[in-house]
Amino acid sequence: MTDAASPPTPPAALTPPTPVAAPAAADPATWFAGQRPMLQRDHASAALGMIVEKDEPGEAVVSMRVRADMLNGFAITHGGLVFALADTAFAIACNEDDGVTVAAGADIAFLGSTRAGQTLTAHARRRALAGRAGLYDVTVTDESGTVVAEVRGRSLTTRRTAPGVADG
Repeated sequence: MTDAASPPTPPAALTPPTPVAAPAAADPATWFAGQRPMLQRDHASAALGMIVEKDEPGEAVVSMRVRADMLNGFAITHGGLVFALADTAFAIACNEDDGVTVAAGADIAFLGSTRAGQTLTAHARRRALAGRAGLYDVTVTDESGTVVAEVRGRSLTTRRTAPGVADG
């Protein structure tokens, strides 16, 4: 019989593992030095080791080398991390000024898998811009050019300014 004051202990198979220390996260201000302030505050992209290869209005190219800690239980790149790479390229492509443009939604189609040691590249392109709404396509490829995923992102430009930007 269990004491009503303490919760029952889960079976051994359900006991969570002891947490493992996460890899040291890169300081985004250092990792993205010389790039726009939005990136210099982007802890997630820096921690994942993303590299911005192209940053132009309406277009961006971002790459990421897949590490062992980015794999799922099938030893392939976790889909959420493939999406994170595409999302970063999308964010760069749709943030063209001091305003704040955010994702209003996105859909991803996974078309192939990758493994540790491979390099993924996300190429985001603006397809349409109407008022505060935008439509972007992002293609994620591996180092051989094979398409791994396709993303369609919808953006919304808010009426806010980015942190640290002085109001005019």
